[in-house]
Amino acid sequence: MRSRAGASLVLSFFLILFPVFLGAESFRTVVAGTALVSVDNPEGVSIPLSLVDSALVVLGREIRFFRGVELEFTVPQNYLPYRGSLALVIYGELDRTPETGIADLQARQIFIEPIPNKIQSVYQIPLRQRHGLRSSPYASVIPVTLPSSFPLLFRVMPLIKGLTDEVEALRFVLNVKPILSDEGAVRVVPRYPDNLPDKPFILLIDDEVIDRPREEQVLREGEHHLVILSDDYRNESRVFMVERGRILELGINLQDPTPIIIFEAPENARIYFDNVPVNPSRPFHAEPGPHEVHFQLSDYAVVTPILVQKGKTYRVAMAVDLVVTETD
Repeated sequence: MRSRAGASLVLSFFLILFPVFLGAESFRTVVAGTALVSVDNPEGVSIPLSLVDSALVVLGREIRFFRGVELEFTVPQNYLPYRGSLALVIYGELDRTPETGIADLQARQIFIEPIPNKIQSVYQIPLRQRHGLRSSPYASVIPVTLPSSFPLLFRVMPLIKGLTDEVEALRFVLNVKPILSDEGAVRVVPRYPDNLPDKPFILLIDDEVIDRPREEQVLREGEHHLVILSDDYRNESRVFMVERGRILELGINLQDPTPIIIFEAPENARIYFDNVPVNPSRPFHAEPGPHEVHFQLSDYAVVTPILVQKGKTYRVAMAVDLVVTETD
């Protein structure tokens, strides 16, 4: 009796497996829910399933940081005595995207196996050619699936007839989440001064020249260094962090490269720049080259030369020291 039951089970299994080689098949299912795989929800979406249910797996818009999709299937402990009676099936290339509820579909079967003899089973579906995913005792990699196959339908299917009421009452849980790469991206957003709109600049990230500085740059997660070089703006330097699966929008305020001089002196001091009086209460804009600064405080005067360079800011301060000495 046991050998006949085993032969019947194997025959049923191969009858179900056979459509893989025939292409698309038609079937009716109950769609219990939709799992949207998104970078905004790295923990994933959980959907409870019965033996007649299925779950729709849909990719979000931003998948460039995905290595793949992980499906974690959990069975209740009271299913173990009935192992071999149900299978997991994954379909791709659906003829339409179904709503929640009963659906008649046509799709291609890309994976099927009896529910493994353990509480949790993990399946990983690659989404890029060089995904780096490997099957292990903890996860099985399902090959050949690409984003063009999505949405996918994950389905629980009976392998034998005459299942008991207890099996029909079982509730399984499918959790779907993204497998993220160790990458993120940065988008540099330059903000130009009104008097110098849209002049050229050179962008370096981690000492490498970026050919298209206004486009998003995909980088490894972690700390990076940015430098902007220009003949028309002040040079800029930034340190920024890239997070896994995230796009950082980095605004850079480009500044006029005219040198700025900030004066500091006692309130009653007079200040001259190349013999022209200046107001020390606001920054002074100077032309690059050699200049002379003159401080006058009552009968005390200080004159000093200064070499001003393009794109630099200078602080010129007059300091008056008070010296105390002790004599016998």
